[in-house]
Amino acid sequence: MSVDEGSAGEASTHFGFERVPLDAKQARVDDVFRSVAKRYDLMNDLMSGGLHRAWKSGLVSMLRPGRDRAFRHLDVAGGTGDIAFRTLDAGGPRTRVTVLDINEAMLRVGAERAGARYGGRIDFVTGNAEALPLPDSTFDAYTIAFGIRNVPRIEQALAEARRVLKPGGRFLCLEFSRVDLPGLDRIYDAYSFHVIPRLGARVAGDAESYRYLVESIRKFPTPGRFAGMIEAAGFSRVSHRPLSGGIVAIHSGWKIS
Repeated sequence: MSVDEGSAGEASTHFGFERVPLDAKQARVDDVFRSVAKRYDLMNDLMSGGLHRAWKSGLVSMLRPGRDRAFRHLDVAGGTGDIAFRTLDAGGPRTRVTVLDINEAMLRVGAERAGARYGGRIDFVTGNAEALPLPDSTFDAYTIAFGIRNVPRIEQALAEARRVLKPGGRFLCLEFSRVDLPGLDRIYDAYSFHVIPRLGARVAGDAESYRYLVESIRKFPTPGRFAGMIEAAGFSRVSHRPLSGGIVAIHSGWKIS
């Protein structure tokens, strides 16, 4: 659990390495992404050396939207549209994607990138992962890429993911993980804490936001612990697959009934 009770009984959680009141975290996360929205995708390319594209393509390949069937997909915390566009390109004319993000600045970037390219097959919705403004049992798949570690109440987000999925629907989460290759872990730490904030300052004009993003990775549960949280939310056949030496992992679960 990332939520603790403070000395005065007030719930708190982490914001990077800092402890903050639970109810204050979302606003601070919003400020981070509002600050970096216009340079977010460029920074992803620079920080990962383009690897994030392969990771996201791997996630979408597990969706298997198919080209000859109706497929409704929800991408949460996907404001700039990377996962949505890949899903629409992989699917057929009956594939439809809803992009949901709490941050309107990120959604504006996604809507601008989409333009009229996908017609009525994509929509952008402002909403909170902890309380989705969407009906029960609506979607064939739910994805969240590099977003769930920023959610103050992860358990609530997982419960909401299960609620909006149809029976037989799949939950997929792409998230930073724990490097499991000796030597690479030290290189990765040095790069994360010393290079990424400087890169953020130079490219996005914001070192502090990228310092938070690096710290938030270190505070995210281990793959095994997160798998337990997914199971506790009612998902079945839960698994996780590390990529790039454990830098990221794809977590999977199914809503059986």
